[in-house]
Amino acid sequence: MSEIDAADALVISTDPLHPANLIPELCASFYRLGWVTGTGGGICIRTGDKVYIAPSGVQKERIEPGHIFVLPYPQPSSPSPHTDRIFLRRPKLNLKESACTPLFWNAFEQRDAGSCIHTHSQNAVMATLLWEGDMFEISHQMIKGVRKGGNGPTLSYLDTLKVPIIANTPNEEDLKDSMAEAMEKHPDAAAILVRRHGIYVWGDDWQKAKTQTECLDYLFEIAVKMKLAGIPTVLNDQ
Repeated sequence: MSEIDAADALVISTDPLHPANLIPELCASFYRLGWVTGTGGGICIRTGDKVYIAPSGVQKERIEPGHIFVLPYPQPSSPSPHTDRIFLRRPKLNLKESACTPLFWNAFEQRDAGSCIHTHSQNAVMATLLWEGDMFEISHQMIKGVRKGGNGPTLSYLDTLKVPIIANTPNEEDLKDSMAEAMEKHPDAAAILVRRHGIYVWGDDWQKAKTQTECLDYLFEIAVKMKLAGIPTVLNDQ
């Protein structure tokens, strides 16, 4: 088998749960939800010593397994705008790996995540606009699908969910340091909101990351409605 064939074999599988098949399916699903329109957003899945990442600048509902990048994990140095990345496989098309890659690595290195999802959900963006500080908070809601730190024990109805909010930057990759700092400062955070931009959510695997992304989006939507209706999102008698 040639070197090119060996590389392409990393994204060829009849298993529907193979990351190269899952990523296109999940991206299409997120597109239908309005989370990744206009080629925005992204997802990665880590399985053992390999990371599968969606491409940048591709219509998310039309991604194919052959578009997926594969990187070894760990890398010699943490990916950033200023470091070279090692690839096990690049698509034959002239594509670039997701600009979210350094931020996905934050989830791997700081939370030992198996998957990280980035969306441009309008509910998440509205939450960052209505909560003027650096923290979104809500209690007494459907938060049992969210785990402390993204992969710890699940929160209870009586807990207060807190999601840090960081400032946006002109270039996605430049969010790496501020996201890492927020994750270190708030070890129980299951996600990071980016003001006027979207959210990063992680989990032990793609199922848990997806579940938490869905739960958080529900919470942002209802919290925004509560806020606009003048209803407190956090009860004082906890």
